[in-house]
Amino acid sequence: MKRWMIALASATALLTSSAMAQEKIKIGAAPYGLNAEFMQIWAAALQEHPAVKSGEVELTVFDGRYDALVQQDQFKTMVTQKYNAIIFAPIDVDAGAAAVQSASDAGIPVIGSNTRVNSDLLTSYVGSDDTISGYMEAKTVLDKIGCKGNVVILEGPVGQSAQISRLEGNKKALAECPDVKVLEDQTANWSRAEAQTLMENWLTAHPKQINGVIGQNDEMALGAIEAIKAAGLDVKSFAIAGIDGITDALHAVKAGEMTSILQDARAQAQGALDLAIFNAKKGDYKPQSDIWTTYKDMPWNDGKEKIYNVPWTPVTAENVDQLLATRK
Repeated sequence: MKRWMIALASATALLTSSAMAQEKIKIGAAPYGLNAEFMQIWAAALQEHPAVKSGEVELTVFDGRYDALVQQDQFKTMVTQKYNAIIFAPIDVDAGAAAVQSASDAGIPVIGSNTRVNSDLLTSYVGSDDTISGYMEAKTVLDKIGCKGNVVILEGPVGQSAQISRLEGNKKALAECPDVKVLEDQTANWSRAEAQTLMENWLTAHPKQINGVIGQNDEMALGAIEAIKAAGLDVKSFAIAGIDGITDALHAVKAGEMTSILQDARAQAQGALDLAIFNAKKGDYKPQSDIWTTYKDMPWNDGKEKIYNVPWTPVTAENVDQLLATRK
């Protein structure tokens, strides 16, 4: 009888030990919203991460619905359910700080990705420098119009870090062309439909006066293109720029209708997930994504960096087909 009890106890201990060894790391991703293609690519890249596909990580992707309060509620859920780490792309640079604080108070590491938050409590951040892209896109427009004429600016959601930094870059480029006038400057909230409506209104208010369109993302630049076409105007007579390298924008670049800069959603997402796992396992982890070998200028450095900057890639006639091939 005693031998049977000892054997049962040993078997139970073995099963318990095995279950603990196989316990998944629970990670939540909180992007600001999933309506547009860029963040859909970002979310899909998380699901394709080797640690998720192997079952090592149990991943939940939330939809922030472009609302800071929704994101705060999602953080409360993740804190209550004791997630091991959180990846955060906030809609608002200031409002997101309260969410990070709540996770930090619960001892949950938060990795920033894509958009920034005004908080010193982030463990790490993986994204791209939006001031640089704002300057780059505006410069392509200004170069095309010869540093003279009139432009309009379509901004992202006011208060989001990308809107703030890209506008800073836009203004830096505009300062180099004092003869260029900004006729209109308004947010279209990253939305193609909102941008189309704004551009239709601006074309009516400023007939034959708009030479360039600075769209702080591709969706808005594409909305402006639709408005121009609907007005019966020649798109190629305008200088139009966007940022992100989404699929429709790549086709528009190929058609000579606009310029774009690729923001690597996959690298931002998978890099952040590697860092989330690294922190959840308290450093006992080697990165599994191939993005660390893709970008030699962004070394892993034992997961200890506070900021990992993913480089921008201008979309060109030479690389557009290669980029399109990744979307098939």
